[in-house]
Amino acid sequence: MPLPPNLDEEKVSEAALAILGLTAFSSHHITRAWKGMDWDLLGLLFQKGWIEDPVGKSKSVVLTEAGERLASEFLVRHFERASPDRGRAV
Repeated sequence: MPLPPNLDEEKVSEAALAILGLTAFSSHHITRAWKGMDWDLLGLLFQKGWIEDPVGKSKSVVLTEAGERLASEFLVRHFERASPDRGRAV
């Protein structure tokens, strides 16, 4: 299914990479994640240089060094709960 045109592609890409990072595993110094996402979305992550080309018979996709680093960053940025004491005056 094509991505709806009214979506913020930057936000969707960051969220998708963060979620891919949750399923990532390392083998022989390569980080892979299962490619269970929409092909258009995987294509967008490939265009950004966060994953290697997702087209092929493999059931997983390889995260680039930047993709591996950013997956963790985006996970925290978009999904981390605020600390209960964050923002309180001390």
